[in-house]
Amino acid sequence: MGSQTFDLVVIGMGSAGTLAAEFAARDLGLKVAAVERDRVGGDCLWTGCVPSKTLVASARVAHTVRHAARYGIGGGEPDVDLHAVWARIAAVRNGIAATDDDPERFRELGVELVFGTARVTGAREVTVTNHSTPSRSGDAGERVLATRHVLICTGSRPTVPAIAGLADVPYLTNEQLFDLDRPPSSLVLIGGGPIGAELSQSMVRLGVPTTMFESAPRLLPRDEPELADRITRILRDEGVEIHLGSPVIEVTQVSGSAGADSQHGAGVSVRSDDAEVTAAAVVVTAGRTANVESLGLERFGIPVSTDGISVDGRSRTIVPTISAVGDAAAGRHRFTHSAGYDAVMAVRDMFFPGRGLAAGLVPWCTFTDPELAHVGMTAAEARESFGKRSVEVHRHEVSDLDRARADGRLPGAIIIVTAKGRIVGAHALAPTAGELIHELALAIRFGLDLDDLSQLVHIYPTYATGIAQIAAERSFRTGHRFRVLTRLSRWLG
Repeated sequence: MGSQTFDLVVIGMGSAGTLAAEFAARDLGLKVAAVERDRVGGDCLWTGCVPSKTLVASARVAHTVRHAARYGIGGGEPDVDLHAVWARIAAVRNGIAATDDDPERFRELGVELVFGTARVTGAREVTVTNHSTPSRSGDAGERVLATRHVLICTGSRPTVPAIAGLADVPYLTNEQLFDLDRPPSSLVLIGGGPIGAELSQSMVRLGVPTTMFESAPRLLPRDEPELADRITRILRDEGVEIHLGSPVIEVTQVSGSAGADSQHGAGVSVRSDDAEVTAAAVVVTAGRTANVESLGLERFGIPVSTDGISVDGRSRTIVPTISAVGDAAAGRHRFTHSAGYDAVMAVRDMFFPGRGLAAGLVPWCTFTDPELAHVGMTAAEARESFGKRSVEVHRHEVSDLDRARADGRLPGAIIIVTAKGRIVGAHALAPTAGELIHELALAIRFGLDLDDLSQLVHIYPTYATGIAQIAAERSFRTGHRFRVLTRLSRWLG
């Protein structure tokens, strides 16, 4: 072991890699090197969560101004400065990059940052090319890092579907959209997942005409269908043109004024079997592909696909010293929060083996307005797993909540799925769904039932009182069943 330079080499300094490096260096006192080929912070900071949620916030303000009269406040059509909106996105990104994700902060923690492209060249070896510092051998183009363990956190990139003509037009993904000075004057989105749903609503709220094509029969197919259908209606009511069950078959560039704008020149035409739409630009929001093909893992017999690297429940490949987490690991949830959790657990398992299991229960939220949050099973999944007779679906309409009435934000519902009495799934379409879902995730994690939740006093007025009311209704029904026993006890007494 004396010849080894590092305890851990982290490949990729996105959401997973930054947490893994910090935990290993600061909390475990390990000698850590981290390889990054672009910018510290990865997709989440630069092209994903941070810019998209910053955009959502600006769009929500525009929507509030547009409907301010509902609250007795003078409003009307907002004066949207798209240059300023995009400048704010850049400012938020840069602020985080200069603090939490500042490379110097990681150096101060003891992490050696190496910029370049990494290949795994041995079970305990990583070779980096085009790095910023010369190697010990004097070759400024390559450096070999010896290590006890390797953690791959290379993330993913937008999937570009094989659509006729798409490669011939200057299409956008989230990787380019937020680096513009302002968005195109009109958009067509290909894909109706979380990115497409959030982006389409934000764009129409900011006055950018937006059309979305989705090949599946509904948006957000992994969420509770009833609530996914509701958010679809909300998006349509706000002005998003949505084509469901409508795979795009051709994309072409068009000349003339139709769809063109000063920033993007000629527009694009997007055609499916049932519609053809022209806009200034097309944005591909059709899923993600793991960034794993250039790591050289095939030479070790490690299975690799577009879904990621094959790993076990402790995030290890078939080579025990090489692990992968986040979007780089096959079969895992592709979320910032689960990637970070799995990264920390993988590092823990490397040096304290046995309990570093990846997250099994992962909540998520699509940050439309209202938000759509999910944890555990849908009702259909629960019936398939436990049988129809064992499953109950409990719901409470957001419009019945006093807080929603006060806020003037009525569409939505909270749905709790139980199997044999235990909570196994929960779903919320509500303004703060991403916050209130954690209580229900905790209930699933520890096998609680609705009676357990009824014993918790919820603050009034909040959206979480909807959970309390579902639990209380269940307890009242249970109490009703025992009325006959109460009467019998009085008679016997």
